[in-house]
Amino acid sequence: MSQEFRAFVVNKTDAGFSAGLQEISTDQLSQGEVLIKVAYSCVNYKDGLASSESGKVARKFPMIPGVDLSGTVVESSDPNFKAGDEIIATSYDIGVAHDGGFGQYARIPAKWLVLLPKGLSLKEAMMLGTAGFTAGMAIHMLQLTGVKPESGAVLITGATGGVGSIGVNILAGLGYTVAASTGKETEHAYLKSLGASEIISRAEAAAESNRPMEKERWAGSIDNVGGTTLAYLARTTKAFGSIAACGNTGGITLNTTVFPFILRGVNLLGINSAECPMAWRREVWEKLAGEWKPAKLSEIAFDANLDELPGILEKILKAQTRGRAVISLW
Repeated sequence: MSQEFRAFVVNKTDAGFSAGLQEISTDQLSQGEVLIKVAYSCVNYKDGLASSESGKVARKFPMIPGVDLSGTVVESSDPNFKAGDEIIATSYDIGVAHDGGFGQYARIPAKWLVLLPKGLSLKEAMMLGTAGFTAGMAIHMLQLTGVKPESGAVLITGATGGVGSIGVNILAGLGYTVAASTGKETEHAYLKSLGASEIISRAEAAAESNRPMEKERWAGSIDNVGGTTLAYLARTTKAFGSIAACGNTGGITLNTTVFPFILRGVNLLGINSAECPMAWRREVWEKLAGEWKPAKLSEIAFDANLDELPGILEKILKAQTRGRAVISLW
């Protein structure tokens, strides 16, 4: 039976682009085996792009953005999920080519769903969302390549964003020495409260150089910036250290040399949280619900509702947000 509900919808027609709240029905949703009553979503930079005419991320119109959601199964034709199950859905085509989390209901393919692990509430899952999962994937890869607390300091760039804030707090909780890079001088106290022991200016971390390698400084890093910042990390990472690259807010061009990789054995790790194998996805979510659960999660996230969503989407595109906006759908 069709159910009417509220959603934030973007559309593009011959008359132009539109984005706003409206009433739609469940029979208008994208196809999938599992119908979910959405409890929470959250706001990512990608959601801002999907909600903007110039973002060029959305590939379906009309569409409900929101790359993340948590909620309760209402109906399922897949034997792995039943009515009443609590689930997490993030990444894949959700919110870009498939109706996502900015509506009170969503219909999602079963193969994209993860059962909510013990240790996390539906709200906490969205305090983490894709940002938290990406930070978790980055830490997972750093550890697989041998970056341990005793290896030395780990630098997180773009540290006041969702991935950065959560990454700082998780790594500090695991006993790592964490340095954080930001261009926001007003946020130094915030980053230190999450566990950063040192703050590096954005200018220092983005400095250009004609030297192929510089003094070894970082055992590992999580880079949300790209561009000249990623090149800086390549030059300054310790021998056999690792860089987990997961963002490009500073640009998509990388100007470096092969020397850090062939003379120091530096590992450049690409983090694709959208398409990672389901086995890894489940493993990382289990860790995020357990030993990796950020101690300061409630300080990283803030509450909002559907009516506040349009304003938050505008702010995230202007880099005017801090941490994670968690959207309550009811």
